[in-house]
Amino acid sequence: MKQYRVVNILAARVIKRSKKAGLPPGSLVYVGSKKEESVKITIMDYDASKFQEKEAKTVEDCFKFKEKPSVTWINVDGIHRPEIIEKLGEHFGLHSLMQEDILNTNQRPKIEDFEKHLFIVLKMLHYDDKTNEIRSEQVSIVLGPNFVISFQEKEGDVFNTIRERIRSGKGRIRKTGTDYLAYSLTDAIVDSYFLMLEKIEERIDTLEEHLVTDPKPETLQDIHDLKTEMIYLRKAVWPLREVISGMQRRESPLILKSTQVYLRDVYDHTIQIIDNIESFRDMLSGMVDLYLSSVSNKMNEVMKVLTIIATIFIPLTFVTGLYGMNFNTQASPFSMPELNWYWGYPMLWVVMIAVSLSLFLYFRKMKWL
Repeated sequence: MKQYRVVNILAARVIKRSKKAGLPPGSLVYVGSKKEESVKITIMDYDASKFQEKEAKTVEDCFKFKEKPSVTWINVDGIHRPEIIEKLGEHFGLHSLMQEDILNTNQRPKIEDFEKHLFIVLKMLHYDDKTNEIRSEQVSIVLGPNFVISFQEKEGDVFNTIRERIRSGKGRIRKTGTDYLAYSLTDAIVDSYFLMLEKIEERIDTLEEHLVTDPKPETLQDIHDLKTEMIYLRKAVWPLREVISGMQRRESPLILKSTQVYLRDVYDHTIQIIDNIESFRDMLSGMVDLYLSSVSNKMNEVMKVLTIIATIFIPLTFVTGLYGMNFNTQASPFSMPELNWYWGYPMLWVVMIAVSLSLFLYFRKMKWL
């Protein structure tokens, strides 16, 4: 059932992409899941001495912050209304291709230089404990000379710690420019990956215990589902290395050398995350082999027990078959005296029990039981 749902999701993405077929470059068409929520725009404007925070009632409330000397962070929750993206793009001078990519939620993580702006696309991931699935949300960041605009698919993110630092004035974020703010947003997204990897590691440990104690077909299905999610996770995280490296090495006046030191730290975290993902993929591949080995060993144990039982009954079957032959032994010189013996029947039981017990003790001595 879960596989069918995954196929439907992939098919839906293809259908959504087909909306743009034949349209000229720069056409503003929202490509993503249908949403009915209202778009929420929040503004944080600050410098070393003062701070202002407000929620914009209209798009026009953001326009006055374009030329301010302070740092302005405009966060847009909800990109399903292209007209809002278009108005912001026109006023802040965002390229039409940039606006098109903001509306396309199937973008690969990347960084593009539009001379006056840097455009960064990231995937914000989190682990859903209820469904044991990885949820993904695209975050687009526009870095300008005195402003940063972030676009999210819906409300709710991992930037609360950054907002608290700006409000309280702790750290160096209020004393730096827009490049440090863009770094902080990227760093918050990368750090959230570690929390998700911890959840995945706990799930892998649980699956390993089930494989050793009681492997079932449902366990194999869970392993396959987790491998599928790891492939999706790898596709979302692997390009992140190129994005951070591009921010670090790009010769852009928008990123100062003082910020590149912090970008190197994010790059190291990205490499560590990729290494963990590759390790998890190898572990899951090994778990499939472990499942097959466990099932095979369990079947061998069953076959061993059945073989021992059959081996014990072979001499008993021989004895009963021998004395079950319908020959007239009284007229033959090769008679069976046991047939006319008073204690023949109980003695035969004693012999059969003794043979069975001897075989059982022998199998125990050979450690076959």
